Amino acid sequence: MRVWIAVALVVVTASRLEAEPEVALDDARKIFPDAPRTCVDIECLIESAYAKDGKAKALALALYRETGNVAGVGPEEIMDGGYRGKIKLVPQLPINAYRRHLQWVLDGSRSIDDFFTRLYDKQPKPAFRWRAIQLRFVRSVGKRTPSAYAIGWLVAYNVEGTLLTSANGVRETYFHEIFHTNDGAHKDWSTRVLQADYDAIVAKCGTKMKCLAPYAPNDTTVRGGTYYAFQPNNGNGVHEYAAELAVRYWEEHMAVLAKRKPSKPAFKCGPPENARSWKALVDEFFAGRDLTPAC
Repeated sequence: MRVWIAVALVVVTASRLEAEPEVALDDARKIFPDAPRTCVDIECLIESAYAKDGKAKALALALYRETGNVAGVGPEEIMDGGYRGKIKLVPQLPINAYRRHLQWVLDGSRSIDDFFTRLYDKQPKPAFRWRAIQLRFVRSVGKRTPSAYAIGWLVAYNVEGTLLTSANGVRETYFHEIFHTNDGAHKDWSTRVLQADYDAIVAKCGTKMKCLAPYAPNDTTVRGGTYYAFQPNNGNGVHEYAAELAVRYWEEHMAVLAKRKPSKPAFKCGPPENARSWKALVDEFFAGRDLTPAC
């Protein structure tokens, strides 16, 4: 499920912006349930959990030291996956055969960090948090969904997820989920601001992809269904629409920063609903910074 639903301290390093959040030790203990109580810092928790895989341990420590993100495990649970049905999830540390997922998360975190550092160099900072995220690695049993979901400043990552089979897939999904955490922190912004336009689009198009195509921020689809942003029985769909819109912002601005031609026409230049949603997103989360060409 791409429904990725803290304590602030000041940390100054060469690789971080001036003021940023930090995962609290007590919160980190929850994603390292087998760690010894003698650990008095997060690095100790990481070293203990990853002791059997030195390469994974190095990746997990690099992730924490560079971005403040902490990679542990989630609980065993039966989750209600909406249109996916009931899904059993079990804890799965990203070691050995699953180590590549930790590498992809580290690469994605570095890429996202670089994106914000470059886009907001000597600019007002965005009201968007992308560091100090708790990562709960899990494995689905008998299914390959959800790929990920979010709760607060915590993102669950399914090592068997269908969207998490490449570095690009992980980076895009992770950005999508991080937006969910920010959406919630902004008092469910997407419901308050985008719901009316979203409902009007659904009332007009239902699940017909040809009708929805001009309004879909991205081309992610559900097998046998429709665009992910408009998939029924997936919670309040406006949350997914907003997260896909944030991914579109990231993709379009990645192209701007790289000085390459966008692979798609500017989203804001589509129907009026697109322009309204785009501006609202940019103003709320990205400090009004829109470098995409005017329509």
